[in-house]
Amino acid sequence: MKFDFSFVDRTIRDIPDYGEFLTVEELNQSSAELAHEYPSVVELSTVGRSRAGDPIQALIIGKGKQTAFLFGTPHPNEPIGAMMIEFLSRKLAEDKEFREWTGFRWIMIKCADLDGTRLNEGWFKGPFTPLHYAKNFYRPPSFQQVEWSFPISYKKLKFTSPIPETEAIMNVINREKPAFMYSLHNAGFGGAYYYVNKPCEPLYERYRKGAIAQGVPLHLGEPEMPYAKQLSKAVYLMPSIKDNYDYLEEYTSKNPAELIKGGAGSTDYARRVVPDIFSLVCEVPYFYDPRIEDLNKSDVKRRDAVLDSVELSSEIFNFLQKQYKGVRNLLSTPSKFREAIEENLRVMPENLEAKRNWAESSEELEKLATVSQKFDNYVIRRFYGMLSFGMFIRMIDYQLQCTNREKEKLEKVKLQVEKELEKQNEKLLKDLKYKVIPIKKLVAVQLAAALTTVDYLRKRGGDR
Repeated sequence: MKFDFSFVDRTIRDIPDYGEFLTVEELNQSSAELAHEYPSVVELSTVGRSRAGDPIQALIIGKGKQTAFLFGTPHPNEPIGAMMIEFLSRKLAEDKEFREWTGFRWIMIKCADLDGTRLNEGWFKGPFTPLHYAKNFYRPPSFQQVEWSFPISYKKLKFTSPIPETEAIMNVINREKPAFMYSLHNAGFGGAYYYVNKPCEPLYERYRKGAIAQGVPLHLGEPEMPYAKQLSKAVYLMPSIKDNYDYLEEYTSKNPAELIKGGAGSTDYARRVVPDIFSLVCEVPYFYDPRIEDLNKSDVKRRDAVLDSVELSSEIFNFLQKQYKGVRNLLSTPSKFREAIEENLRVMPENLEAKRNWAESSEELEKLATVSQKFDNYVIRRFYGMLSFGMFIRMIDYQLQCTNREKEKLEKVKLQVEKELEKQNEKLLKDLKYKVIPIKKLVAVQLAAALTTVDYLRKRGGDR
């Protein structure tokens, strides 16, 4: 199948050189201005409300026979997709030829998790460093995440309480029955990789070229989760909550339904409503080190590298658990940060047990690790561990803002966690030479994946 990339390449060249991420208010204002400028082309519709009661807005553009549904910040620390929709929505509104070339009707939610995204805005304007990101990071527990709170009934797992933001996504899926759905996630550190819900071999190389053309490396280290099924280099089959359940069932002694408090993902749900839907996720990072795509053999077995990463995660868990026990009775004020920390501490032991058991028994780990896999296990694992330190500090800060009780004890624990975070950051910086990827390039990679996909679906005449 031959692809027409004239519009894709031309469109990518028009992306502004964004120097920062837009806040929720800035995104909302921009959407309102776009609808005001192009009232005959753009519809701004409220499709739901956040838990705090704020309207979740969708831009509706185009009159194609098929519908594409895109939503940003399915996790609130992932704003790249919001910036992609920011650009794409204006391009669709302004350029009739481009709009008609896509052949799709577009429904786009820039920000699905308004409340959580606001709690990440402390790093949206920079400086873009791992430490500043960690200090201002927030991610809710799975049962409060837009992406992982769709209804599901599987074996002993039953989840029937989607959060309001997830219900808004469900309502759009139910009403519009999209042919193409794009949940706009992104990673923190690593390289670009893709999830699709069905094999689509003609797209694999095009996806990879979309990243390479922007100088964004492919993520060739460890898959995001051990049970991810690789279809091609840096392209995976979309993981489901059922895969997670089966993995935990095989590699832990505990009932997976007790560990998984959340629900299904958006693709799990969408396939029940639109069985032939095409679903895509394009993960791109803020930071990278060239080693993430180095496929040369390293000097350690992959099994040893994975087990060492488990030990590093265990050390971080043990430190935070000890600190949490020291302040647990002092946290008199509920907070989103406390909910996230408590859930992380609750599920971490069994998740580490599962990964350790998988690593010890999996034959595929017997070979030498590639440089990318070694780097992933020893360096990137430390970066992600730092994020829990940041949320822990924010949990204490929130308590200190609300009361002066036991202030000295709280500040003592906070200082200990801050020192450990600085220590982890020093080790991280010693082990890597990271680069910050310009937002324009990240937007371009996600946009290229979207337009490549709609061109593929359009030329197949709806045969998805």
